Amino acid sequence: MDLQVQSERQNDTGRLRSSALARPVFAALDLGTNNCRLLIAKAAPGGFRVIDAFSRIVRLGEGLSRQDRLSDLAMERTIAALRVCGSKIERRGVTAARAVGTEACRRAVNCGEFVDTVERETGISLEIISSQEEGRLALAGCASLLEGQSPYALVFDIGGGSTELMWLELVPGGAPRILDQISIRCGVIGLTEEFGGPEVTPAMYARMVEAVADAIAPFEARNRIQRRVAAGQVQMLGTSGTVTTLAGVHLGLCRYDRRAVDGSYLRIDHARTVIEHLVGLDFDGRARHPCIGYDRADLVVAGCAVLEALCDVWPVERLRIADRGLREGILVDLIGSAGE
Repeated sequence: MDLQVQSERQNDTGRLRSSALARPVFAALDLGTNNCRLLIAKAAPGGFRVIDAFSRIVRLGEGLSRQDRLSDLAMERTIAALRVCGSKIERRGVTAARAVGTEACRRAVNCGEFVDTVERETGISLEIISSQEEGRLALAGCASLLEGQSPYALVFDIGGGSTELMWLELVPGGAPRILDQISIRCGVIGLTEEFGGPEVTPAMYARMVEAVADAIAPFEARNRIQRRVAAGQVQMLGTSGTVTTLAGVHLGLCRYDRRAVDGSYLRIDHARTVIEHLVGLDFDGRARHPCIGYDRADLVVAGCAVLEALCDVWPVERLRIADRGLREGILVDLIGSAGE
């Protein structure tokens, strides 16, 4: 081979490698009332490829329902997690990032002070988004799991401080159209602090279900979703730790496996069987389950109450499970804005 040709080919290969390495790197950080979650990804055909991730339960909203302030201890836990996120973002050479705070930050009177401290100590600029934007991003992250057979869909996200609900019309060949959406202050931390705790009696659980049903009643009244459900025109899609946990328990997983859960279907009667089982366990019994663990053993009961109330009001036959949501929606936006 001619040495000049060989050199040119080597240079071309080097440029291709350099180009691949120089491709944009995107980061999406979701700071919720209960969890701090980070995804770092590069664009790939049809979406993105995750190259790093982080998730930690921080309970930022602990005690918020009683005092409307982020506690010092909750902020310390959260900032420690955000330092890890900041290090990953720097180490991975992220070129575009969006970090958002949701219900706990929206409600806390000392949120401004917290945001300033986060930027000073971690380098992360935290954006506090509205419940409408939170819902939009969650939908963008999981909309690919919606099916075309049903003309309407209910999409929900059970969070630590609130539950987001979206009522959608599905347009063939087009993006889902949001007909209505609501954010109710029935998240797993708030419900647990108000009605539950480590041990939950049947009476406590019933009060949680009733509180959620009362909160969603106006949404049903103005949209009359029940008649669409009765006609078999509504599909339900859930994205949250609650629904992924119930799916994992139902599947009998020895350890949580996202590949087995994401996109799966859970019949509502099966969900109710799992709920009855979990509510009947004590704290230690729930904590020992590999899909729950000690950090979520108290909160999962409140999540069950939210889901049970939703299914009481809108009795669909089955639920589709999404282990994707807000972070993935942020990545979709970032990659689209970059023209990737």
